[in-house]
Amino acid sequence: MIRYAAFLAPALLLAQMDIRDYDPKSTLVVPQHNVTRAKFPFVDVHHHPRVQTPADVDQLVKDMDGINLRILVNLSGGWGERLQRNVELLKSRYPDRFVVFANWNYEGVDDPGYGPRIARQLEDDVRHGAQGLKIFKPFGMEVKDSRGQRIHVDDPRYDQVFELCGKLKIPVLIHTAEPIAFFDPINKHNERWRELQEFPARARPPDKYPSWQTLIEEQHRMFARHPNTTFIDAHLGWLGNNLAELGRLLDRLPNVYTEIGAVLYELGRQPRMAREFMIKYQDRVLMGKDAWQPRDPKEYWCYFRVLETPDEYFDYYRPRHAFWKMYGLELPDEVLKKVYYQNALKLIPGLNASGFPN
Repeated sequence: MIRYAAFLAPALLLAQMDIRDYDPKSTLVVPQHNVTRAKFPFVDVHHHPRVQTPADVDQLVKDMDGINLRILVNLSGGWGERLQRNVELLKSRYPDRFVVFANWNYEGVDDPGYGPRIARQLEDDVRHGAQGLKIFKPFGMEVKDSRGQRIHVDDPRYDQVFELCGKLKIPVLIHTAEPIAFFDPINKHNERWRELQEFPARARPPDKYPSWQTLIEEQHRMFARHPNTTFIDAHLGWLGNNLAELGRLLDRLPNVYTEIGAVLYELGRQPRMAREFMIKYQDRVLMGKDAWQPRDPKEYWCYFRVLETPDEYFDYYRPRHAFWKMYGLELPDEVLKKVYYQNALKLIPGLNASGFPN
């Protein structure tokens, strides 16, 4: 009986463990290719660098060099004087290593001249060095007008701005909605349950937010209404779990591109489907990480490993996003070059191509 109790005690202890603490170590022995530097220089089109001084920028460039990050796009440029300060800080000594995107201001959204006013501001920002426009996720999901009404993604007040982007030939990188699981009930079937336990504010319950489908449909209508404007649909348009649907969107709207920032976990869990998608749409996908700083390069290493190698069953860099394992796509070099830099050189004006292979 004593021997049985001694055996049972660890089992009872294990049974009481919180599922969030479960972190099994694989016993699988397979070839591994730990890639610490991208095979080709790349453009990160989705970044938010936290730099305040020239010394910070010097360190950032050193970190970029370590992983073969040739050009970094700062999506948090702001507008007006803030935009000018960001351009000066990042590009005064490294004009070919950084790109700054402008943002827009929601103040006075109900004013009759609001749309023309922010269009004029964007035109001024482009004259001062902005090379694109970034729209953050509150647009459509949280921002309201003075009457408390939600501003829709396809709100006609912004038509003039989007048309101006087409005229100026600058891309619009837009983040609409969130992963669909954030809108679903938080129960045993929700594959982002662990993340929502750690960050409950990321949930999008229907009593506070529009549905995921509503937001995505608004976004796609807006894309279609501005065929002469180039849109980069952030985070695979939150369709990385349904690449066939994303492909249909790209087929239908030739002005729409996408990027892989913070959704690598979708590609890495479906290597055959993802490889086929990336090859078929190699001209429409850009490299992005959605990083704040590349000082810890290990997250980038995971991107390189998924895109470049044939590795099997390895860890994602952020378990709360994906409790599943990753598999490499082993993309052909001609596809890697397009994703890493050629598509960005095509879409973003003013990039210096001299630092990239032909």
